[in-house]
Amino acid sequence: MKKLNKKRWLFIITIGLGTLLNPLNSSMISVAVTRMQADFALTFIHASWLISIFYLASAAGQPVMGKLSDMFGAKRLFLTGLTLVAFASLLAPFSPNFPILLACRALQAIGSSTLFPSGMSMIRTHITEGQGRALAILSIFASTSAAFGPSIGGFFIHSWDWQAIFIINFPFIIVSFVLAMFILPAKNEKVEIKQIDLLGICLFILSITSFILFLLSLEEGNIRWWTLFICIATAVLFYRFEAKHHAPFMDVNRLRKDTKETFVYVQFTGINLIYYCYFFGFPIFMQQALAYNEAKTGVLMLALAGFGVIIAPLAGSLIDKVGSKLPTLIGIGLLVIGTGLLLTYHESSPIGWLLIIMSVLGASNGFNNISMQTALYENVRPENTGQASGLFQTSRYMGAILSSSLLGVTLNDQVNHETLHLLAIICFVFSVFVFFMTLKLPGKLMSKASS
Repeated sequence: MKKLNKKRWLFIITIGLGTLLNPLNSSMISVAVTRMQADFALTFIHASWLISIFYLASAAGQPVMGKLSDMFGAKRLFLTGLTLVAFASLLAPFSPNFPILLACRALQAIGSSTLFPSGMSMIRTHITEGQGRALAILSIFASTSAAFGPSIGGFFIHSWDWQAIFIINFPFIIVSFVLAMFILPAKNEKVEIKQIDLLGICLFILSITSFILFLLSLEEGNIRWWTLFICIATAVLFYRFEAKHHAPFMDVNRLRKDTKETFVYVQFTGINLIYYCYFFGFPIFMQQALAYNEAKTGVLMLALAGFGVIIAPLAGSLIDKVGSKLPTLIGIGLLVIGTGLLLTYHESSPIGWLLIIMSVLGASNGFNNISMQTALYENVRPENTGQASGLFQTSRYMGAILSSSLLGVTLNDQVNHETLHLLAIICFVFSVFVFFMTLKLPGKLMSKASS
């Protein structure tokens, strides 16, 4: 422990370099979709699976890898996750067809999903003093990589091609892997394979995948009703099986009884549905409707993603003073305002007006991420914090998955100002609904001492 304390910052940086890979790769793809769509001769509906498959794998991967970390040891899983990301990133640039590229994205998501729960496990186990500061630093790694992912990806794609968004992972992977070998403490764990709820995981993935296939079929004119039937059937089976399982993938009984916690998950899913429609939709609009290159698109995206990073510390300070409800209302209110302002953006509008609108939407995200997480912990018992955190991440991924489906429906035929307005109208309805949900959240003041 004394040696570990001396290497405290290296310990945190090692984990941080690993945990940033998931948000980095989930965000860089936003400026690469157009180039990949052209290279593989895809419709946008098919290309949107590059986004969907990553969040599908991540949604199931986060809680599953958390259990595997407890079973096999956090360091072992951390190194395994880095290896999987490296293998996927090496294979993806040489993908001969679209299915292979999708498989690489799925493997990349599974590997990067291993890093956060195993890293959090080591932080909580080996850093007892100043743990909050350590967790805050990890949050900065994740939020900054997500915010600047489109800009980084845009510059590299403009200089090379879409393959660059995979190659750029290797400096982070190599440094994190080498440091992990010498810095991270190893711990032997007893392996109990029976703890893994494989059937529950499979039912969950099948239900979500069939639901997305149904949504994507709406725009094609040939609605696949059988996918909706599979979704409902597997969802019912999932609920019944998880309710009786001794170690469920998702504790549905607790979620059914604790409606406040479930309420937060549903609300956070809605928030991310709206935000990721813009996060993935704006780069596509800029490249296809405004004819901007990837580098310029990446810079302009800083107005959306970067502004959220700037606002986050201010939101955290406000939460310490008044609790989560007021900052959440501010965040959702900014989301409603920004979406409404987007309807005023037309072909004759200057790009500066779009940047102002994106800044408002980015500020809303800076409030929403921290305030919703605080709202969750205000309504969750301490002994359930770990599982609640996993489900919170799953609800984020669910919102991102649904957003890619909505983008596939609205932007498949053509991308112009009219389709952008259609997307904004749909998001405006969702944002107003989420705002009224926020009004029903239980208000709770928090003093600085208690927080």
